[in-house]
Amino acid sequence: MQTEIYQVDAFTSNTFGGNPAAVCPLEEWLPKHIMQSVAAENNLAETAFFVAKDEGFEIRWFTPKIEVDLCGHATLAASWVLFKHLNYSEDIIKFSSRSGELLVSKKADRIILDFPADFCDPVEAPQGLFQAIGQEPLLCYQGKTDYLLIYQNQKVIENLKPDFAALAKVEARGIIVSAKGDAVDFVSRFFAPQVGINEDPVTGSAHTTLIPYWSRELVKTEMHALQISERGGDLMLKMKGNRVEIAGKAITYLQGHITIPD
Repeated sequence: MQTEIYQVDAFTSNTFGGNPAAVCPLEEWLPKHIMQSVAAENNLAETAFFVAKDEGFEIRWFTPKIEVDLCGHATLAASWVLFKHLNYSEDIIKFSSRSGELLVSKKADRIILDFPADFCDPVEAPQGLFQAIGQEPLLCYQGKTDYLLIYQNQKVIENLKPDFAALAKVEARGIIVSAKGDAVDFVSRFFAPQVGINEDPVTGSAHTTLIPYWSRELVKTEMHALQISERGGDLMLKMKGNRVEIAGKAITYLQGHITIPD
């Protein structure tokens, strides 16, 4: 069988920037092992699959190694495909997922993700984490799936060179590192060798943890952030009670078909 595939650069308006995600619209769910194989073949941080359901869509996300509970940039990419290529005409897209209901809207040239907030708690770091990252942080927190490490300034974040083999032994989906930004409210990077991604270019789901933290620290509900990976990502953010808004742009890099064995 054949199915459509798109590759979208999320959280950027420039091709080769932001975070690339593959998007596969489906008429019905494929077996999990097939979707995992497609994600491994794509070899991108995430491949999103969605199926029309009732008044919205069900969505699932796969790294090259595992299925994950939430992915922001691939949700933005899937929404971009619906709005840009599949002529979705409603104001709001409703996705159901393993992380609950996700709402997506479009305003001008930005797509806005409405996700549940992840309120993190201060914790003792697991053994070996700081050594693997390469520098001890000021603070260590833990959210639902990730550790959040807070550092002195943007330059420290830019200069971190983790030992990915050691970091892969830490029991977490990934490690977020963050500090106040020089020209924006805050900056971050995201490392996840545990799920097959040494450094993710732009991580929407990590900002469900970052937004509540920095909203409290900066006493602001609206913020501008950069994920300062090599490709880079630009995000406009808003704290809304128990939910967060993550807004960014996207651009299509590739569209075509893939052949899946029957």
